[in-house]
Amino acid sequence: MISLTSQDPARLAVDALVVATGTRDGAVQLLDGDALPADLRAALLRDARTLGLTGTPDEVRRLPATGLAAAVLVLTGVGPVDGLGPETLRRAAGAATRELAGTGSVALALPAERVEDVAAVAEGALLGAYAYTRYRTGDGPETAAPAARVQVVTPRAKDRAATQAVARAEVVAAAVHGTRDLVNTAPNDLYPAAFADLAKAAVKEAGIRGLKVSVLDDKALAAGGYGGLVGVGQGSARGPRLVRVAWAPSRARGTVALVGKGITFDSGGISIKPAAGMEAMKSDMAGAAAVLHTVLAAARLGLPVAVTGWLCLAENMPSGTAQRPSDVLTIRGGKTVEVLNTDAEGRLVMADGLVAAVEESPDAVIDIATLTGAQMVALGNRVSAVMGTDDVRAEVVAAAQDAGEQFWPMPLPADLRAGLKSKVADLANIGDRFGGMLTAGVFLQEFVGSTPWAHLDIAGPAFNERSAYGYTPVGGTGVGVRTLLRLLEQRA
Repeated sequence: MISLTSQDPARLAVDALVVATGTRDGAVQLLDGDALPADLRAALLRDARTLGLTGTPDEVRRLPATGLAAAVLVLTGVGPVDGLGPETLRRAAGAATRELAGTGSVALALPAERVEDVAAVAEGALLGAYAYTRYRTGDGPETAAPAARVQVVTPRAKDRAATQAVARAEVVAAAVHGTRDLVNTAPNDLYPAAFADLAKAAVKEAGIRGLKVSVLDDKALAAGGYGGLVGVGQGSARGPRLVRVAWAPSRARGTVALVGKGITFDSGGISIKPAAGMEAMKSDMAGAAAVLHTVLAAARLGLPVAVTGWLCLAENMPSGTAQRPSDVLTIRGGKTVEVLNTDAEGRLVMADGLVAAVEESPDAVIDIATLTGAQMVALGNRVSAVMGTDDVRAEVVAAAQDAGEQFWPMPLPADLRAGLKSKVADLANIGDRFGGMLTAGVFLQEFVGSTPWAHLDIAGPAFNERSAYGYTPVGGTGVGVRTLLRLLEQRA
């Protein structure tokens, strides 16, 4: 539960009062707007070095709440105070609530004079207040629930625009949390049919007119010529699915199709992956999870733009029925692909999804996938890549900057197409070793025709295997949801 208040922070009887610290010219600064008692403020600034305060991002410190109604004072760092922006506030708020798991009530007295700052603090606080405890038993720090009640201190507490921003933040955070939950779910519980059932249940639970879902099972996929999904999924005892979830408002101002990679577990197939690190391959469905929850969020916000999500679901396993290197698949629409590496499976299921999406003639298609290890080589674990037609690619980058996510524009060099030549089929599923992320984009480009399109590769940022930071937990991150939703809002 989150709300706004304009009360004096020093008089708020909460379990934790959060105030921001920052730096200027090497010195620690308090960004409390003089909300703290003068003697406490002076003591904190005087003893900053002794207390180990640096004001840097992700620094969260608990201190005695001397002279405050709160039980404890929490200081959260923002870094350099000059040029303080929404994403910095979002991250500082999220770091605080993430560290305050198990706390009943929290008040955030961060700089929030503007509506966009109120929105950022609220969103960050909600994003940080996340825990995945489905498989935990007993009591302990790992099972601590997120802060139950959060208040954002702002002079705009009665401002309608601010309250609307907080309402939007709740929808966004719920979408990101839902995506994280799916990514964190064990693959023995989340397989293609189970994912499809969850999508149907989510649409039913939402109960929103204009929100619909349909599912093609393995038999329907074979009959419909979805050779990529069938080929990748045939090695598993649990067959593939293609889920179509659509938000169709009345008087829609355009149509956008979203296509998400949903490999519920990727062993690599016969071209099997190394054992070390394979457990993270439960996250290979993060794109589909992001698409599902983006469509749900668009419906909950009532956006006047039609959005169709395509979840390309399969489990890539080695078995006696698995596809082999040198197999030839016929993708939806008739184009043939020679499989040279069964671990380059995501582009095969995405090809089917892209063709299905384009068949409905949307204004634009955006696909999102944990597609290549080469993305991490190029951009690391926190920056995603975006490729595609110039206008849509630029649109994604702008939406990401506004949403606070990092997407870097990348090219699709025409010369890489030659590396996808096959001796027996229309194209091969892998090309040259170098530029692998771009080659995967060039492959997908073959299936969108002239439709404006962007491809988002989130391989690294989708799953955080290191330590938590800001509002980002360990495990599923929910990356892409905020960017896609912001893009839809801008089109609306």
